[in-house]
Amino acid sequence: MYALQDEHLVTYHEVPRPVGRPAKLWQLTSAADRLFPEAYAELTLSLLTSVTEAFGAAGLERLLDVRTRQQIAAYGQQMAGQDTLQQRVEALAAMRTDEGYMAEVQAQADGSFLLLEKHCPICVAAVACTGLCGKELEVFQAVLGQDVAIERTEHMVVGARRCAYRVSAGVAQSGE
Repeated sequence: MYALQDEHLVTYHEVPRPVGRPAKLWQLTSAADRLFPEAYAELTLSLLTSVTEAFGAAGLERLLDVRTRQQIAAYGQQMAGQDTLQQRVEALAAMRTDEGYMAEVQAQADGSFLLLEKHCPICVAAVACTGLCGKELEVFQAVLGQDVAIERTEHMVVGARRCAYRVSAGVAQSGE
């Protein structure tokens, strides 16, 4: 249990007992959630399939467009006050980390930045619906600015260990 505690997967609180030492009542932390299966992926995949069946490919595209507009608006609000490219990329990484992407930024010698996402909470859905990843680039472009070039250099959906995006000042050219 102490090894799990060192990994921040469990915690405990002590409860007094009439005789002897207090008992330690252990419980999982939120960091342990990732170790237990969730049905979110199957539900999401099922919903995407159902939308396509009910409304066709055009209906799914409309759904993705709505989600994209919502993400751009939400990210845009949180991006207020981030003036430099580095500040904007770091703010985006923080928002993505809050969503479960385990994102980080690495400054490059040429002045560009690598936005790295080491986990993809929507990977199952993204494999089935590649439009999700395309829309992701659209969101990044909108919130980082049209004066920024974004290129995806690694992609989990095609077998990479992470998703990586090179972000640099200059003419915008989003890429897969």
